[in-house]
Amino acid sequence: MKPILLLVHGWGFDASFWSPLRDCLDDVEAIAWDLGYRGKSAFPPPPAGRRVIAVGHSFGLLWLLCRRPVDWHRLVSINGFARFTRRPDFPGGVAPRLLERMVARFADAPAEVFADFMGRCGVDAPPPPILNGGALRDGLEALAHWDGRPATVDLAVAGRADPIAPPSLTEASFAGAPIEWHPGGHLLPQQDPAWCAAWLRTLLD
Repeated sequence: MKPILLLVHGWGFDASFWSPLRDCLDDVEAIAWDLGYRGKSAFPPPPAGRRVIAVGHSFGLLWLLCRRPVDWHRLVSINGFARFTRRPDFPGGVAPRLLERMVARFADAPAEVFADFMGRCGVDAPPPPILNGGALRDGLEALAHWDGRPATVDLAVAGRADPIAPPSLTEASFAGAPIEWHPGGHLLPQQDPAWCAAWLRTLLD
């Protein structure tokens, strides 16, 4: 029996983020967890006894590394990272001031912070009608402080033009591991779901 995919989205998104990729893998059983940024969280458990391939996009990969919610058989990073912010032993991280500004603004203008981030990702759709401010704020704090190193992934795919998780962050997170590069940006499961699906099938098959 083939493994089941467990999909975890990044900050600000919800389980529907994975719809284009799931359409490309319509013959593969998959579960998409929801971290609750746009409403209620949802974590349907994988079937007992099934091998799990956990797939984290962006912060979703860091969330998997730090929370360890299941014993996965394989771990996949898409636009992901093992730590986000820079520190002396992680010079490839993003400057902490960027998160500090987001956190400081979020208290007074959560919708604006959310919209600015989505715009940087390349999302031009209007914001959803419901935003879970508590979950979003907790996610920003996690981005600022969580550290999932050392990280061992079975597959890492990333975008050369990613404005959120630039190549330097990817390479610092997975030093020595092979990385499959795409010329695109931060939303590869939506920008080129067929390409992402083809790499996932290398593990499924």
